[in-house]
Order: sequence, then structure tokens, then C-alpha cells
Amino acid sequence: MRVLLCLLGLLGCSLYSQNKETLYDFTDLPQSLMLNPGADVDFKYHAGVPFLSQIHFNVGFKGASIYDVFADDGRDINDKIENTINKLGSNDFFTLTQQLDLINFGWRSKNDESLYYSGGVYQELDLIVYFPKDFAVLAYQGNQDFINVPFRFSNISTTGEFLTVYHFGYNKKVNKKLTFGARAKLYSSIFNFRSTKNRGTFTTIETPQGNNIYQHIISDADVSLQTAGYASLRDIESEDNADGAKQVLNKFLGRAFLGGNLGVGVDVGFSYKLEDQWTVTGSMTDLGMIFYTKDVETYRARGNFVFEGLETPITDENGQDVLDELEDAIPIDTLNTSYAALRPLKLNGSIKYSYNKYDDGTCDCNDPPYQDAFGLQIFTQFRPKRPQYAASLFYYKRLSSFLRTKLTYTVDDYSYKNIGFLMSTHINKINFYISANNLLEYSNLADARGVSVQLGFNVIM
Repeated sequence: MRVLLCLLGLLGCSLYSQNKETLYDFTDLPQSLMLNPGADVDFKYHAGVPFLSQIHFNVGFKGASIYDVFADDGRDINDKIENTINKLGSNDFFTLTQQLDLINFGWRSKNDESLYYSGGVYQELDLIVYFPKDFAVLAYQGNQDFINVPFRFSNISTTGEFLTVYHFGYNKKVNKKLTFGARAKLYSSIFNFRSTKNRGTFTTIETPQGNNIYQHIISDADVSLQTAGYASLRDIESEDNADGAKQVLNKFLGRAFLGGNLGVGVDVGFSYKLEDQWTVTGSMTDLGMIFYTKDVETYRARGNFVFEGLETPITDENGQDVLDELEDAIPIDTLNTSYAALRPLKLNGSIKYSYNKYDDGTCDCNDPPYQDAFGLQIFTQFRPKRPQYAASLFYYKRLSSFLRTKLTYTVDDYSYKNIGFLMSTHINKINFYISANNLLEYSNLADARGVSVQLGFNVIM
């Protein structure tokens, strides 16, 4: 059990956030509008292939990998687990992000060609679990070597969201230099849980003057877990009927189609040409909030507790159940109080130099595109404990009318060797693109710190 708890704890190490550095400002693709509604796009219309226009998935680790624990290197697995726990910190985290476009479309206004409208629906899963450093150490090593050292409940921090997003935006070429865009979003949450801002400590102290050698103190504990969408699923499971899976699916579908907890948000962005070949961009996405009022349960434990003993016994020397005393001192209350939560705000910015303008006769445009560009992109995402940052150098190459590519090198909190590559093919009106990050780590996925892949099909004019 001790090994299992620590292996689960190791999943709390850090992973790459929702940075899509290969896709950002890749204006050959309509999906770039989702990262910057003010991207300088020239489409007449686009239509994503339903359920295939964007498939995005990323997962990874910081500071440790599966290989560090399970490598067949002759070392004892307990030693490898202990070494891995020791080098991880409470600000390291695990996050899993998955997105699927259900519908994506856009068209240029016939009355005002400076306006481009876009909209659609996508599904998103976003999970973050911070590594519970103190309690991973307590679970694996015990408290014998940590007398008078507090184990902090603030280490426990996690959020998870499964939702659908309905969005509609506009993109306007204000003048030859400035393009501005905005996007309104309506969130429909399918399932949510969050446990943040916990506090309190568990400390073992020496008490040679007392009846026992040690005193174990839970002080000023305040730990909570908020859930929305869980209680009704638990009730279905407890009924133990043959239609349980169907009932769960129906609930998920109902919540996905605006029957869940609702929220609103907005994206804004711009592109500005400093001069003909220099362009700066910026965007702010998912500035919004979801209001959880349906199917809500919060589990909260608050209080103080002290017990004595050589270890942490279940039953004391008088035969009294310590767990019963603990439950009386720090009861777990179940509340049905509504709550609200901010979406994980993301900021992007870039500066780009374009060159090598060339018209091969296939472009239906007054201003032929540049064939090459390089620049710098920065990214920030706000998370429960602290923001995550990334900076990318990129090189764009239009190899022909049907093949465009982008190469990136990214430095962030997790890696100094993150190489990414995007390839986009355009044959008549049919577009296919594929992108992957952390390419240097794909040769040994067990030792990889992260894997990120996205692909899609569009019809673009």
C-alpha cells in the first residue's frame, strides 16, 4: 500500500500546460483564431470536418519520468521511488489536457470584407494535480525522521474540469496595419472538482514529560473538496441497475448541450504591423467564470486534534478508537453551497519578421504572402498556485502552395530541449495539419517528460 500511495503521488509531478506554440499565429490554419481572435487571416470561408478539425492531447512530467521508477537498471524500486520523491517539490504538478472540435466554421462578410466571423463547439478536459510533497514523504517514509516538522495540508491542491464550449467571434481588419478580434464563449460544465487553498498542519513533537514519548497534533485544519456533477453519478452507481451506464451517458450528453452548470467568457486579440515585414501580436483567452449551482456537493473538514503514542495508532492503550475521536473533533461536513470558479486564463504574445515574398501564380490575392518568417512567442497560463511561463523561438516556411511548416524551440519551467514541428498541407480546398512537441523525447516514451500532439482536417477557401 505504501508503494501504491507513492506511485500515485508521483503522478503529481509537472507537465506541459496548454501552450500551443506551433499553432499560435500560424495564420494558414483557421484554428489559429482560437488562440488569437485577432490573427491576420485571409480566408473567404472555412469549415472544419466535424469531430476531426482539431484533436489535441498533451501529457508529461517534470523532474521525473516513468523510466526513473521502472527502469530495469538493477536498483531497488523502493530506492528509486524515494529518490524521485525527494527531488520533486510541492509546486510541481501533473496536468492532462484534451480538446476535440465538434464543429468549427467561419465566413467573410459579403457586406464588409474586412470582417470575418467564426464559431463552433468544442469539448475540453483539463486536469491539474499538484504534487503533495509533504504527504508523499509521510506516506512513504513515515514521521520518525521528521519530529517537530509540520506536514502542510496546503500541499493538497487539484482542479479538474470536463466541459463543452460554445463560441462565436469576429475578426476585423481595422486598417492596413491593425487587425482586432474578439470571441464570446458560453461554457457548459459536465463535471468539475476542485480542492485549493487548504490549510493546517500535522506535526509530531516530543513530549518526554507526558505519558508517551510523542504527541501528534493536527492544527488549524481546513480541507475541502468541491464537486459539481458528481452526486447524481454516485447515486446512479449506488442503484446498481443494468441501465446505469446509459443513464450516465444521458446525463453527460444533457450537460454537454447546455444542461450543465453554465458560465461565460471572452477572448480578445490583435495583430499589428509595425512596418511591412515586422508584426506583433497579443491575445488573452478564457477570461471567464463558471457558476456551479446544480448537483453541487462540498466536503469540508475543519478543526484541531491531538493524540499521543509511539506511532500513529488506530486504537490507544485504553482501547478507545482514535479514528472515532478524530471524526468527532474534525467532522467531514457535506454542504450543498453553490460556488464559482475562474477559467485558466492564458496570455500569448509574439513578434515576427517575415521575408522572401513570392507569387507562384496559385495565390488568389492582391498581396502575395511571404515564404519565410522567424520570431519569438511568449506564453503565460494562470494556475491555482502560480502562473506557468514559456518562451519559443520559431521559424515558418512556406515550401509551396500546398505545404507550409513551422519549427519551434521552447524553454519553459519543465524543459530546455522542447522541439516542436507543424506541417500543414493544402490541396485544393482540403487542408490537413499535424503537429507534435518534444520531438527529441519520442525515441523513448517511458523516459519522456512530455508528449503533445494535435491534428485536424478543414475545408478552406
